[in-house]
Amino acid sequence: MSEIRFDIGSLHAAYASGMSVATVVETVFQRIAEADDPGIFIHLASKAEMLAEAEALGGFDPVAKPLWGVPFAVKDNIDVAGMPTTAGCAEYAYLPTKDATVVAHLRAAGALVVGKTNLDQFATGLVGVRTPYPIPRNAIDPKLVPGGSSCGSAVATARGIVSFALGTDTAGSGRIPAGLNNIVGLKPTVGALSAAGVVPACRTLDCVSVFALTVDDAYSVFRAAAAKDDADPYSRVIAAPSLGPRPPVPSVGIPAKTDRQFFGDAAMQAGFETALRTLEQLGCRLVEIPFGDFYATANLLYEGAWVAERYAAIADFMEANEAAMHPVTRTIIGGARKLSATDAFKGFYALQAYKAGLAPVIASVDLFCVPTAPTHYSLAAVLADPIVTNSRLGTYTNFVNLLDMCGIAVPTGKRDDGLPMSVTLLAAAGKDALTAALGSELHAAGGLGLGATGWPMPASSAKTPDFDDAMIELVVVGAHLSGMPLNGQLCALGGRMSRIAKTVASYQLYALAGQSVPKPGLVRVADGNGAAIDVEVWRLSADAFGRFVAAIPPPLGIGTIELDDGTSAKGFLVETAGLSQAIDISAYGGWRSFIAKAGGNRLGTAPAG
Repeated sequence: MSEIRFDIGSLHAAYASGMSVATVVETVFQRIAEADDPGIFIHLASKAEMLAEAEALGGFDPVAKPLWGVPFAVKDNIDVAGMPTTAGCAEYAYLPTKDATVVAHLRAAGALVVGKTNLDQFATGLVGVRTPYPIPRNAIDPKLVPGGSSCGSAVATARGIVSFALGTDTAGSGRIPAGLNNIVGLKPTVGALSAAGVVPACRTLDCVSVFALTVDDAYSVFRAAAAKDDADPYSRVIAAPSLGPRPPVPSVGIPAKTDRQFFGDAAMQAGFETALRTLEQLGCRLVEIPFGDFYATANLLYEGAWVAERYAAIADFMEANEAAMHPVTRTIIGGARKLSATDAFKGFYALQAYKAGLAPVIASVDLFCVPTAPTHYSLAAVLADPIVTNSRLGTYTNFVNLLDMCGIAVPTGKRDDGLPMSVTLLAAAGKDALTAALGSELHAAGGLGLGATGWPMPASSAKTPDFDDAMIELVVVGAHLSGMPLNGQLCALGGRMSRIAKTVASYQLYALAGQSVPKPGLVRVADGNGAAIDVEVWRLSADAFGRFVAAIPPPLGIGTIELDDGTSAKGFLVETAGLSQAIDISAYGGWRSFIAKAGGNRLGTAPAG
């Protein structure tokens, strides 16, 4: 394979050193030929078309166009002007005259469309074999299914033919193929990327997803494409801030051991446990969560309302052209004809009950970690039993959009049998930046090459968040620290981690008495007579800051805290009247250290000396 790396940072470095776009275009077509896989693309741009599009970009300018000269592929249920959209069914094909909104945003950012990729027909499936076209070969092991429904997009990315590719994700189609091909699959919050110009599967749940070789690349694409779009009634404003430092001790929900499902795949179970140990090494606090209601929610997706929604999307075509459809797709969607409006409402009521019950569970942790899939299946196994195998692959994916969560699938290593291992980080809607920030570290910790390219992981760069100047810094010292019991109050108000810091050596820290949740109190003392105390600096909007401060109970209050980096910010202080029976714990250097070292008695005792 040509030595030109297509991860975005490496590609832009090569452009900055004088490499031409023409060289990249030639490399794209060389890699397509080397792959020798007719199942990846349904339609390709010509070299002339790509070169003309590149010429229109002007000189290399990654600031104005952050995806300048970056080749990408588009799942063939997403419109690209002048290229037929088939949704995996030739009889359904039409020729769009304009790009889907998400494609238009990416082209405006400088990205170059290579072609349209194969898929499970009408985006119905997680396996990648429900297509009338040749089945794409899994980039890691051709005996495995490529994963669907976005199979062609995942394989094109894993082989380094493109830098990234668009998929869609209703039930896991942006995550399962990523896990099977050793790449990243970013499934954004539903509505963050416009679905205008996308052939719907379940219009209320669909989202455009991003495949990339690294988390940073996937998130860069997400940022370039995220925008409210009036052409999509399900579009909404979802923040897409730059990646900054993640909380140092995030709480990560994991399925309780008794609830984990691997269907006898010991290698996947071992791989998941290894990934959990890596998370702990990265400073995460793991919290076992009962998963029965998550699985029950997942089961709703192919019942009642949402099967009917798939039928509604293509009802006219199906009534006139049913024989043209893939037999498995026809069977699944055709099942909607037996359903009634009553069945649909029963599904809505069941989902609402699960959402209400799971809302506090989801809010109780910062994010979740689950296996991307519970097991891997070979082509032979899926073709022999297409329904059960597909259903099992969706064990940890089907509930996500129903519960309005975002997620990112990241490779974490190889299983004991050498097959790819992947986990997915999930979080509540709008926390896309948090899942990506932790996902980037988790991916890097695996020491893997990128996809099937053999390229090593690029060196990580420091994350510098681009905070809104109107946001107010807040210094937290105790129960609001990341991973601590009250941190959720900050997160619920949209608080963002800014940095870890220390105060100047002019403070004393006390463990307060009589608190329902153990809390410290910080007191300013004469310069040089105190200690430097570990703190975290968070940022809140002015409105959120006001609401937060209004809810602070006595004896705590807000004052100005001086930090050892020469800055100062508003933060928690305690009234001296609140120090009755409090214990001076300054020698511990911070609340987190005190909690860790004080043992079972949370109020502990001050260290000797």
